[in-house]
Amino acid sequence: MRSINEKCAVIGVSNTRDFDVARLVYLGLWSLQHRGQDSSGIASFDGVKLHVHKKHGLVSQVYEEESLDGLKGQVAIGHNRYSTSGGKDDAYNQPYYYISINFAFAHNGNLPFTDKLEEYLLQNDVSHEGYNDTGLMSLALRQELKKTKSIEKAVTNCWPLFTGAFSCVGLYEDTLFAFRDSHGIRPLSLGRTTHGYVVASETVAFDIIGADYIRDILPGELVCIKGEDLESHQIAKGEEKIDAFEFVYLARPDSRIAGMSVYTARYKAGRELAKASQTKADVVIATPDSGLSAATGYAHESGIPLEFGLLKNRYIGRTFIEPEKIRKNSVELKFNVIVESVAGKRVILVDDSLVRGNTLKHVISLLKSYGAKEVHVKIASPPIKYPDFYGIDTPKNNDLIASEYSEEEITRIIKADSLEFLVLDKFIESTGLPKSRLNLSSFNGVYPIPVPENKKNTN
Repeated sequence: MRSINEKCAVIGVSNTRDFDVARLVYLGLWSLQHRGQDSSGIASFDGVKLHVHKKHGLVSQVYEEESLDGLKGQVAIGHNRYSTSGGKDDAYNQPYYYISINFAFAHNGNLPFTDKLEEYLLQNDVSHEGYNDTGLMSLALRQELKKTKSIEKAVTNCWPLFTGAFSCVGLYEDTLFAFRDSHGIRPLSLGRTTHGYVVASETVAFDIIGADYIRDILPGELVCIKGEDLESHQIAKGEEKIDAFEFVYLARPDSRIAGMSVYTARYKAGRELAKASQTKADVVIATPDSGLSAATGYAHESGIPLEFGLLKNRYIGRTFIEPEKIRKNSVELKFNVIVESVAGKRVILVDDSLVRGNTLKHVISLLKSYGAKEVHVKIASPPIKYPDFYGIDTPKNNDLIASEYSEEEITRIIKADSLEFLVLDKFIESTGLPKSRLNLSSFNGVYPIPVPENKKNTN
């Protein structure tokens, strides 16, 4: 069971026939709500003036008819944020914007090192105290845009300063632009509308606004879109290392990541779990909702019937985005058991991942309190042993249960009757991508982009 926080979602739309593209961005942000639930923001440009609306809260809470009416223009960008950097301070809500040059910017990812950025800003006498990594990036780009008046030159000049993972969208006057780090760790896709283009963190944003998926933004690529005209610039040599956790948990199952179906990847992971298992049971249930795809695959492969054994209260927020002091109570409110599905039965409980183990321990206890004879846990990914530095707020090593304990010890801690993880090779196969195209750092500790050595094994 996870305690993982996504960092952000980004989206940008350019459409020559629609002066209210911010409404399309708004719809896209609805579909990307799962990637960030702390704040949301939209910036648009109407040919004369930059308009911005952003504040703390869910998409449904942030925007009203009046605020959307004020976001005029044929180009707009949007952002949903989870506060991994800067806490819940509204000053860190995105997009960052600079009315003086009609520039707005949003970022999904994380820069483990900001030394070069800060040095550059100091040398250029740009005040940057209190800015997070995204804010520093926006300041550097603003400085270069003021100098060069060119998006391509500004991004090229700033590129050596950006050390980390980044999928970014921005607007500079009437031009939408987007770029992705040289390893493409965080996803970013390009779609086509009837009279323009859209870029977004996940393809589900295309579905809701009626856009067609074209391709992913390439690692190291910058695209500039003005109306219906698109230019591509390869800023740096790319070597894709898409974060494997997009397939495990982060992306919606109806998305395509790196051209691959997320649902199919999770379904195949469940089938592989069943192939490796000798566990005898009466019923398969999933931890809703992210475990459902894998549980379906497990049930189909094993022949054990899939039942709805756990019901999630959809009016309780995701437990992992809440402070530790209230997380426990939220977990207790989050799930309920359908007694008829589990009472007197040997249960296979399928989940997408195991991070701290706190929630899973509670769920197992809950199932047994409602009469489950046995609970056998199957995890549709390998053990998470290393922290993430690229835009997912995973715990430090000492909070990652698989980093501290053996599988046998974990089984006792969570009070399961057995525990099995999907082995790494089979997990890779389930994604449909070769190992060379995946960032597997959470599982194997191999980081494609440098990270602080003193934090890799922080206790």
